[in-house]
Amino acid sequence: MNGFGFDSQVFLAPMAGITDYPMRSLVSSLGGGVVVSEMVAINALQRKHPKSYRIADVRKEPYPVVVQLVGSDPQLFAEAAELVSELGAASIDINMGCPVKKIVNGGAGSALMKDPLRASEIISAVVKATPLKVSVKFRKGWDNATVNAVEFAKMCEESGASYITIHGRTRSQFYAGKADWDIIGEVKSAVKIPVIGNGDVTSPQTAKEMLDYTKADGVMIGRAALGAPWLISAVHDYINNGVLREPPKVARVKELLLEHIKALVEYYGEALALPLSRKYVCWYCKSLRDAKRFREKYVRINNFAEALQEINEYFDNCQEEEN
Repeated sequence: MNGFGFDSQVFLAPMAGITDYPMRSLVSSLGGGVVVSEMVAINALQRKHPKSYRIADVRKEPYPVVVQLVGSDPQLFAEAAELVSELGAASIDINMGCPVKKIVNGGAGSALMKDPLRASEIISAVVKATPLKVSVKFRKGWDNATVNAVEFAKMCEESGASYITIHGRTRSQFYAGKADWDIIGEVKSAVKIPVIGNGDVTSPQTAKEMLDYTKADGVMIGRAALGAPWLISAVHDYINNGVLREPPKVARVKELLLEHIKALVEYYGEALALPLSRKYVCWYCKSLRDAKRFREKYVRINNFAEALQEINEYFDNCQEEEN
């Protein structure tokens, strides 16, 4: 176990509509790494919204899951923390970095970087409400004129957070531009609790570069894992054992995509799984030939059998060219 309380320092980032049970189970089945849930709105949990409750319930998952909560009310955060502790969370992460307009307009996500007092009250309330380790995910700042990640990190530590994750971009950047690894290093130097770096980690090599450059204790990977569920364990193996895996062959990529779609069907049902599969199919084929043409064709398919047939034909053709 490390300072985070897990067997790995490589984390799959929380991504709304993506890091659901099918994605987490697939990533976990491939080896080392820690998975984080989609963000769960504390207001929806209070209303016992069925979808939010289902997202928060990770009791059937045999691997540790960090459950991420989002909101702006300290009391509701405390109640949500108690609930997700009972629903199998291995750790609780507080979202103070989401840049989406709907979230920040409610005073949540990265809006909390502009209100450190409220942020501190939230962290303290969650820490008091659960025996689990509590982490906070935040950004470099709201914009380049208000970069306050170092001060914010110190506040998180003083408020009782066990570890923190910093994304090296401001809220105004969203996901554009280059992530600032220097600010991650500054945060690491400013606090004693473990720090996870997030931003522009796209491979095992860049993960190690970030850790070496920033001296962070862990690394979090988001968009680079889309269509590449093997990336988390590949980074884990490289960082811990120096083993750099060969990229998977086309046949293996197809196998994992079909496994992913099967899990979507089992979890959501066929009617929902087909439209959901479209984004995953687009990601899994992103580096293959004629991917644009295949994507354009796939997103128009409304029959599940036809969709599977199209996947098999496309990937089999790509495999023939690979050989």
